[in-house]
Amino acid sequence: MEKPVNGRYNGNQANSASWKKKPLLYPLTGNYKQDDMKKRYASIWFPCLLANRKVRQDATLAHTHFVIAAPVHSKMVAKAVSPDAKAKGIRTGMVVADCKTILPELEVFKWEENSEQELLNALGEWCIRFSPVVSIDLPDGLIIETTGCTHLWGGEALYLQDIVQKFSRIGYQVRVAIAGTIGTAWGMARFSPSTFIVPPQQEKSALLSLPPAALRLEAPVLEKLSKLGMHRIDTFINMPGSALRRRFGKTFLQRLHQALGLEPELIEPLQPITPYFIHLPCLEPVRTAKAIEIALHQLLEEICQRLKKEEMGIRACVFTTHRIDGKQQQLAIGTGRPSVNLQHLMKLFEHKLSSIKPGLGIEVFTLEVTQVMPLAPTQDALWHTTITQDDTKLAELLDRIADRVGQQSIKRYLPDEHYWPERSVRLAVSANDSSTAQWPTGLRPLHLLANPVLIEVMVLLPDYPPKSFKYQGKLHTVIKADGPERIEQEWWLQQGQYRDYYCIEDETGARYWIFRFGHYDDIHQPQWFIHGFFA
Repeated sequence: MEKPVNGRYNGNQANSASWKKKPLLYPLTGNYKQDDMKKRYASIWFPCLLANRKVRQDATLAHTHFVIAAPVHSKMVAKAVSPDAKAKGIRTGMVVADCKTILPELEVFKWEENSEQELLNALGEWCIRFSPVVSIDLPDGLIIETTGCTHLWGGEALYLQDIVQKFSRIGYQVRVAIAGTIGTAWGMARFSPSTFIVPPQQEKSALLSLPPAALRLEAPVLEKLSKLGMHRIDTFINMPGSALRRRFGKTFLQRLHQALGLEPELIEPLQPITPYFIHLPCLEPVRTAKAIEIALHQLLEEICQRLKKEEMGIRACVFTTHRIDGKQQQLAIGTGRPSVNLQHLMKLFEHKLSSIKPGLGIEVFTLEVTQVMPLAPTQDALWHTTITQDDTKLAELLDRIADRVGQQSIKRYLPDEHYWPERSVRLAVSANDSSTAQWPTGLRPLHLLANPVLIEVMVLLPDYPPKSFKYQGKLHTVIKADGPERIEQEWWLQQGQYRDYYCIEDETGARYWIFRFGHYDDIHQPQWFIHGFFA
C-alpha cells in the first residue's frame, strides 16, 4: 500500500497562452506538463457507491439485480441500484413496488443511515495517497486538489489512470475528471461522455455542450430551464448576469461563476487521525545497550506526555530500530488497561532489549502506539485508601506476566445474562470490563465443557438418573446421584426442549455433571450429555 503524499510540490507558473494551440480536452491517453497549470482539482464520482460496497461485502451479489432502499413518506424508495439492475431500467428514486413490477426477482436491502457519509470518509482517507487535500462531496463523490501532485505520476493522464485502476481493483466503479475549478471537474466527471482533462483557462469551452445539471443546480431551477428549452449550458452562458439572477436566482449565478472560476469555492479537507508515531535520529550510529535503553526511555517519555494531555493511555506499542545497513528490528508490548506509567512500560520492554542486535550501528529509533484507550478517571479520597492503587499494581503485574507467557494465557471471565451454562459466562475484554449479571447459584462444576458431549446411558425409569453411562468408550457405573435441576431454553433466542441436570458419582469417586435433553414419551427418546467435571 503506497504512503500518502505529505506535501505539495509547486511548479513554476507558465503563460496560459501556450494552451491556445492545444486541443480543448485531453482524454486519458494525452499528457502535458504540470508546470503549465495553476490551481487544479479532480472530481471522483461513484455511480454505484453503495451497490459496489454491498458486492464487496457479499461477492455472491456480483451479477445479481438488487437495490438498497429506504422509507420515504411511507414508501420504500431505491437509494442505490446495482449495475445489473440499472441495465434493466431500475433507477434511484424509484418506488420499490414499481421496481418489482419491472424486475420481479429484484432483491431489496435496507439502507443504513449515514452510510454514504461513513463510506466516503473512509474512501477519502484512502485517497490521501493521491493528494494531501481531499474533501467528501455528498452523496456520491470526492474532490481532490491535485495542484503540485500529478507530476509525481508523470502527468495528469497517468494520475487519473492510477486513480481509476486502484478503485477498480478494490471493487468501485469511478469516473474522474480534472479541471481548474471544482464545478467544471464535477460536471465533466458526471456528464462528459468520457473521462477528460480540461486545460487551464478552458473551463467555459468545456462546459458548453454539457446539460445544465452539470452546474450542480437545484431541481426547480433545472425544471424551469427545461421548460424554456435550455437543454445545454451554451444556450444561456453568454446571457447578462443580471438577467440570469433575476430569472433563476442568486444561487444559479453563483454556481455558474464558480464553474468558470469567476468566484472562489472553498472545500473542507478531511483531517486524518494523527498517528501516535515519533522518531529519534542519532547524530552518530549507536551500538551500546545503554544507548538503546536511553533512546527508548526518551521516546516513551515524549509519547506519554502527549497522551496524558489527551487523557489517553497505551494499550499496545512497537519500538523499532533502524540500522545503517537497512535492517529493522521491532519489539512490541501490550497492556491490560491503558497506561502512561513510564516505569511500567520500560519494565515491559526491559527483558526484550537484549534481543536487539545493533550490527554496525543504529541511526534511527521509532516508537508507534498502535492501540490507545481513554484513561480511567481517578478520584482522591478524603481518607486513606489503597483500592485504586492496588488495582493498578495488579494490572501492571498481569502485564508483566502476559509479556512473558503471552496475553492469550491470561483470561478473565464474567457472568452473562443467560440460563444455559455454556452461555452464562463471557470473556472479559479488558481489566476494567465488568458485568451487571450475577453468578448462577447452585452446584456448578469446576471444569465446564464449551460444548456438551453426547453419551450413552442406561436408565431404569424415565425420570430417574442413569444407572451407568459410557463416555469416550469407557463404561461408568453410577453410585450416587443428585437432581434433577431443570434449566429451560430462552424462548427469545431459540425454541426447543429443556434440560434436566444431574450431579452423579461413579465407582471411582469421580463426579460428573450430566443432563437429559427433553423428556421420555411415546414419540421422543431424549439424548443425554456430559457437560462438566467436579473436583
